[in-house]
Amino acid sequence: MKVALYARYSSDNQRDASIEDQLRLCRDYAARQEWMVVDSYSDRAVSGASLLRPGIQELMQDAQRGKFSIILAEAMDRLSRDQEDIAGLFKRMKFAGVRIITLSEGDVTQLHIGLKGTMNALFLQDLADKTRRGLRGRVEAGKSGGGLCYGYDVVRRLDGNGETVCGERTINDGEAAVVRRIFREYANGKAPRAIALDLNAEGISGPLGGAWGPSTIHGNRERGTGILNNELYIGRLIWNRLRYLKDPDTGKRISRLNPESEWVAKDVPETRIVEQALWEAVKARQATTTWSQKTRGRGIHPLNRLQRPRHLFSAMTRCGCCGGGFSMISQNHLGCSAARNKGTCQNRLTIRRDVLEKSVLNGLRTHLMDPALFKEFCDEFTREVNRVRMERGAGLAAMRAELPRVDRELDKAIQAILDGVPGVTLKDKIGRLEARKEELTALLAEAPEPPPLLHPNMAVIYRERIEALYDNLQNEGNRTEAIERLRALISHIKLIPQDGELAIFLEGDLAAILMFSSNKKNAASHPDRGVLQSFVEQDSLVAGAGFEPAAFRL
Repeated sequence: MKVALYARYSSDNQRDASIEDQLRLCRDYAARQEWMVVDSYSDRAVSGASLLRPGIQELMQDAQRGKFSIILAEAMDRLSRDQEDIAGLFKRMKFAGVRIITLSEGDVTQLHIGLKGTMNALFLQDLADKTRRGLRGRVEAGKSGGGLCYGYDVVRRLDGNGETVCGERTINDGEAAVVRRIFREYANGKAPRAIALDLNAEGISGPLGGAWGPSTIHGNRERGTGILNNELYIGRLIWNRLRYLKDPDTGKRISRLNPESEWVAKDVPETRIVEQALWEAVKARQATTTWSQKTRGRGIHPLNRLQRPRHLFSAMTRCGCCGGGFSMISQNHLGCSAARNKGTCQNRLTIRRDVLEKSVLNGLRTHLMDPALFKEFCDEFTREVNRVRMERGAGLAAMRAELPRVDRELDKAIQAILDGVPGVTLKDKIGRLEARKEELTALLAEAPEPPPLLHPNMAVIYRERIEALYDNLQNEGNRTEAIERLRALISHIKLIPQDGELAIFLEGDLAAILMFSSNKKNAASHPDRGVLQSFVEQDSLVAGAGFEPAAFRL
């Protein structure tokens, strides 16, 4: 039996050796069962509340490729603490013919998924409630509820019992001077963008050592973010203004504004940096320039009422020098945002939006799928798929050969009972054989038929579909859908200065292009998505270069 090991620990406070401890226990168990360990996977200092972890993702991909037939972990909560995620993992592994076994629960079944999944979810909720309770108690005592904002240092000391005191802050004189400067300059009429440019030009580091940006300074008044809205600078600590929810699709934390009645406020005069008169002057200027949902009726920003044109490749264009975004700096021109808002990039060249769109569309239509290079890719892809299928086929062949052996063993056991052997002595053996026969029958019944490979003329098909999509782009009724399909085909658009102008480098999304050419909506629906994923990780489809990883100019 081929087995893969998985280990995880969730907190930076835990030991990295925890991974090796878990793997050692799993190896010992596998050795006792005479299983062959083919690989091990791990995630260090990563929460089990999400499956968006590199180790578990690699484990799932290798399971789909038939690399092993058993996943062995210390406990179910190492794999996931989320009910939906652990149920989905169990379902996918069952479909792939992979068993999940843990040292704590044994052979994981649907009963374990229901009970232990619920217990793990309750553990996370209980942990969150206790953490919030502790933070609130710290805030009520006038201490920080977490995080370190610009202008302060963490106080590290021990109490009388030798335990670390948490939540105490002291003013950082150098950063406090920068905070007062920002308040003064803004109150005197200077724009946040101009303030950020000056601070970066003088080499003054921003929060967390990064560069200053306009949003770092002006933030959001209602959410209390940004230098100009931090009430700690006037000696007032606000806690629970925001709550954070994890997006189930992306795993990212999303902030939500709590009702003001749920905020916890505490006066901490020892943290004051900005005088009250200066604070009020800043608030007075903000009132004349900042839009507020509370004061503008239905909460629709005035600019959003305008019917602004939807640009074809908005938010997809990057600066090749700093990696920052290219944004509209005038009605028709795009420029590097970092160069203009922060002054941290030297790329001051611009490009007309219509020129960029025409060039990229031309690259999609004429350069992105070279027929000769695509044929070479198809040949290589076919060879890899056949290799993976042979490995899977070997497993199926072994199961087909094992099934009649199990039948023969059952017949022998039944014959032994007929010959006079007491049934009690053969009861356990017959039970194991019947369970194995049922498992083999189910696995063979669910084994998918070999799907078709890529069509060798897919490059030609791609060209035809792109032309049709380009025609739809000219039709106002079909324009929105055409834009979405075109954007899905592109991974990156980089603009790099060369000889006094911006060169355009277009890189396509290989999986999306193959699905588009196959007239499928989702790359995950491809029957050989595991092999396809490995190709996507290794190769990029680039305008002018077929499937080479390097980028070429349009």
